[in-house]
Amino acid sequence: MPEYGKKYLEASKLINRQQLYDPAEALELAKKTSTASFDASVELAVKLGVNPKHADQQVRGAVVLPAGTGKKVTVAVFAKGDKSREAEAAGADFVGAEDLVARIEGGWSGFDVAVATPDMMGMVGKLGRLLGPKGLMPNPKTGTVTMDVTRAVNEIKAGKVEYRTDKSGVIHLPIGKVSFEVEKLLENFCTVLETLIKVKPAAAKGQYIRSVTVASTMGPGIRISPQKAAAGKAKQ
Repeated sequence: MPEYGKKYLEASKLINRQQLYDPAEALELAKKTSTASFDASVELAVKLGVNPKHADQQVRGAVVLPAGTGKKVTVAVFAKGDKSREAEAAGADFVGAEDLVARIEGGWSGFDVAVATPDMMGMVGKLGRLLGPKGLMPNPKTGTVTMDVTRAVNEIKAGKVEYRTDKSGVIHLPIGKVSFEVEKLLENFCTVLETLIKVKPAAAKGQYIRSVTVASTMGPGIRISPQKAAAGKAKQ
């Protein structure tokens, strides 16, 4: 059994472990039960009724959080010529081609998201062993391999986050900060749930949204009614 600190144990007393909360109530509790001394993230975990071992049941993509993430995101763009200038104008933090690849091969990884134009993927593909394990590899499924670098950079800066089922069929992603108003967190929450429902694999059988939990960084988990979350009742 893990050992928890006094702050965590005190925060846990505010939560009824037997209850499945309304989304708004759960998000309010996530704010109240934050034990961190910094502006912690509010994390969402959704257990889906899929088997990720089957390719046709994997759930992966990206969603733009309407209220943002509350985090400053550093973007690197692999592009040449006009597209590199377009990326710089859009606000990308690092832009390059062979030089950027060489820098990463040298051990540098000072960015949160990487974007690449399709013509650069032959070169960027060589970085798979370095970027892949860190989740930094550009991918068409998440919109990070594109000719529209302006849109890609703008969306990422505005609060675009990637999601992907883990081996247990669970999606983990941040939906804001503890300092956010509940309404903003709820707006992001609803957007994520609506997106996950829209991308439900045709091969998925039975109940799709199995469980929904929110928690602040280092805070206790708060369970939400899957029925209310899936039915869009969070907006009421």
